[in-house]
Amino acid sequence: MTPDAGAQPGELSPADGSGPGELLRYRSAQGRWVVAAMILGSSVAGIDSTVVAVALPAIGRNLHVGFQGLQWTVTSYTLTLASLILLAGSLSDRWGRRRVFLAGLGWFTVASVLCAAAPGIGWLIAARAVQGVGGALMTPASLAIIEAAFQPGDRTHAIGTWAGFSGVSAAVAPFIGGWLLETGSWRWIFLINVPVAAAVAWITLRHVPESRGTSSGSADWRGALAGAAALATITYAIIVLPSGGVSSPGFAIAAVLALLSSATFAVAEWRGSHPMLPPAIFRPAQFRAANAVTFVVNGALGGFAFVFIPALEIIAGYSPVVAGSALVPVTVVTLLLSGASGRLAQRIGPRPQLVAGCLLCTAAAMLAVRIGPQASYWTVVLPVALLFGLGLASLLPPLIASAMNSAPDSLAGLASGVNNAVARVAGLLWIAALPPITGLTGAAYTDPVQFRVSFAQISWICAAAFACAAVLAATFITGPRDLIPARRPALLQTPVPHLACPVAFQQAARRGGRGERTLR
Repeated sequence: MTPDAGAQPGELSPADGSGPGELLRYRSAQGRWVVAAMILGSSVAGIDSTVVAVALPAIGRNLHVGFQGLQWTVTSYTLTLASLILLAGSLSDRWGRRRVFLAGLGWFTVASVLCAAAPGIGWLIAARAVQGVGGALMTPASLAIIEAAFQPGDRTHAIGTWAGFSGVSAAVAPFIGGWLLETGSWRWIFLINVPVAAAVAWITLRHVPESRGTSSGSADWRGALAGAAALATITYAIIVLPSGGVSSPGFAIAAVLALLSSATFAVAEWRGSHPMLPPAIFRPAQFRAANAVTFVVNGALGGFAFVFIPALEIIAGYSPVVAGSALVPVTVVTLLLSGASGRLAQRIGPRPQLVAGCLLCTAAAMLAVRIGPQASYWTVVLPVALLFGLGLASLLPPLIASAMNSAPDSLAGLASGVNNAVARVAGLLWIAALPPITGLTGAAYTDPVQFRVSFAQISWICAAAFACAAVLAATFITGPRDLIPARRPALLQTPVPHLACPVAFQQAARRGGRGERTLR
């Protein structure tokens, strides 16, 4: 890997590491190569998450595992990703963004090969957890590379291109994943990452300059490890509770470890000299409220999406291609309307759109109850997807803006990272909790009748959660009317497969010297 010795904090070094370099123009050949590398790199992780959701029934049949094993196939990836994404952002600033991006890409690729070679579910779960580490290293570094590499006047165009094409690639992913499943094996959905990652690595080494931030101090390893342990034990306790009960040894041990690791994490962040999650960021009540709404909304989205695609295959008899593509309209509608949603929030404030968006998602989840054998895509499934798309387009931009604009100026960059991590943790915990409490355990997912009963219950629970989020937003989200939308868009990943929403905000100057804030 090319060393970054020539890149001092806040500077660039050319791709050959020869010394400090100049900022790039978007229309230059090297500038286009940089954007192409970051688009492909972001797409690797996004496409993989999508096709895994489509492949869950096939994985279960081939490896002869119950639904709990399929849960861990998804949650193990999300667990390490959510636990390490904040730490990874600071590491890219300290060690070099290109270096960390390439390390994450290599880690992700090796883990993909291990997933494809998995002889059993335990191997697959472990390899997925390793994939999450690679995803955590790649995700914050990709946007940081673009922001650091381009001249100020070209950054908007470069980031907009990156966000837009990443969203398009995520929308195309279900067709690729479904085709691989129908023509080959679920193992090919992991092997497809290898040639793409090789191309990304070649382009990055040849064309992407190294850059570093101005971060000082040591990385918060203690906090990261304690946080990962807390999430792992909490997730395990949630999954085993319905079947074993509170008196089961597995739950008792997991609960004790969860309490200890959570306490260790809290102490590490409170007393640490350079915590990855400074307690000061949670002091503003508006920031706490925005993240509470984020937790409820993204938790319900994650839990619903986790069972929605398998439900279309098992209950309605859809092919993997059609089932995986069912939520593509969510991505398309959100991509098309998020900019207009941000501009509307600027004029009327965030609360009306948050409430309306949550209520639209409530209606979508309620309509999903109608899904049954041979359900029509056009009259049953498409209305659900369109309502979710309208709801998310309405609520996501003002929700992120509320979180961003309520954090202290010095922590504005971290605020977006925290909000993103909250969304991922919410999806992780809701995916762990919803299936077992609705009876979707063991081999029950192979029975279309039982799956339909559980899916209906999950849909009603998620509908209630969205309604509660509307109440939270109406009660606690206030927010000024000076949120300016999407001049520098960034790609927001949600727990919904192939939903990548390019949104960003800066805050208009206010009295008292409050300046620009951007989503990072």
